[in-house]
Amino acid sequence: MEKLMIAGGYPLKGTVRISGAKNSAVALIPATILAESPVTIEGLPDISDVQILKDLLEEIGGTVEFTDSNMTVDPSSMISMPLPNGKVKKLRASYYLMGAMLGRFKKAVIGLPGGCHLGPRPIDQHIKGFEALGARVTNEQGAIYLRADELRGARIYLDVVSVGATINIMLAAVRAKGRTIIENAAKEPEIIDVATLLTNMGAKIKGAGTDVIRIDGVENLHGCQHTIIPDRIEAGTYMIVGAAAGEGVLIDNVIPHHLESLIAKLREMGVQVETNDDQIFVGPAEKMKAVDIKTLVYPGFPTDLQQPLTSLLTGAEGTSMVTDTIYSARFKHIDELRRMNANIKVEGRSAIINGPVQLQGAKVKASDLRAGAALVVAGLMAEGVTEVTGLEHIDRGYSHLVEKLNGLGATIWREEMTKEELEQMKNA
Repeated sequence: MEKLMIAGGYPLKGTVRISGAKNSAVALIPATILAESPVTIEGLPDISDVQILKDLLEEIGGTVEFTDSNMTVDPSSMISMPLPNGKVKKLRASYYLMGAMLGRFKKAVIGLPGGCHLGPRPIDQHIKGFEALGARVTNEQGAIYLRADELRGARIYLDVVSVGATINIMLAAVRAKGRTIIENAAKEPEIIDVATLLTNMGAKIKGAGTDVIRIDGVENLHGCQHTIIPDRIEAGTYMIVGAAAGEGVLIDNVIPHHLESLIAKLREMGVQVETNDDQIFVGPAEKMKAVDIKTLVYPGFPTDLQQPLTSLLTGAEGTSMVTDTIYSARFKHIDELRRMNANIKVEGRSAIINGPVQLQGAKVKASDLRAGAALVVAGLMAEGVTEVTGLEHIDRGYSHLVEKLNGLGATIWREEMTKEELEQMKNA
């Protein structure tokens, strides 16, 4: 296993190009199951989640070619093979296989998904949607069994706004008989991206990006070519990096509209932010001011950027409060930031940050993907060298992180962990 070494204090400058959206990729790849001829997705990020999904499609009989960020999936010979364990357990978004396989084969057996541990993230709204479409859903020995004689369109109201449930119900409904209406649907850009792919495959979907989505089922879907949207969370992370340690960082291949809430907060902090069609420039702040943040469903402030922004706020003057209304357990990075001299306390769903403080390099551990990003931001701000373990989480969502940061002037590298360090991790 490797650890990430970050020498702090180096000013960053230059241009960084953003990869395709992780949160789109993990839904677009399962969506290819629904077609009956080859589908090509261009611009996929080079991350472990994409590789795992490629392997899972091959397990069920798909032919997959993946070169230079472009993936072509021939789903014509796929079968509804059970996937109760193995790679399914390694990523949360494996649940999209449920909707796609149910839509194509009218049955599926999928192990309960894994991924980051962010507290309870139930899939009850997914199951509610599948059952409304006519599926029988049971939990047998740690796997979800879905069976349907046929799928019929239905009116489905989501009790909570859920990106995963919205996409999963879309996947199942596009080949159901009749019309499906999803009410209180999530509005994230990734949902529009998946709907665009499905529409290019022959699906009939209206309203993606609003809170009511209408789907008229079709019998068959065909192959197509689709280019993924840029990753707004990766872009937001590099904007925060630019604010934390930059002397002028240009973020390229980005849709600024997707990041309006972060742009507003950075400007409120005193950070220089300029936008044009597909780029965002982040300049240094003379003095950063404390702000309050509350995460909300899109278009509100994204929960996935809460953790990296918390690191930045340690350098702001005054008291900031960060409240996460989405995931109650998304403060596992706080203890690690305290190791680095941060003055933060957690009260319920809120973190209270007093600044500014000078962070100090330390040995820290990433507990989940965005906590890992927070520790990278902190390491770039800190005096001395920071060691980050738990890289498997970071590798799930950030493509070529070391190369991109070093390209901006950072001093960051990977090292193999010693036997002693591995033993300490096992015993911790």
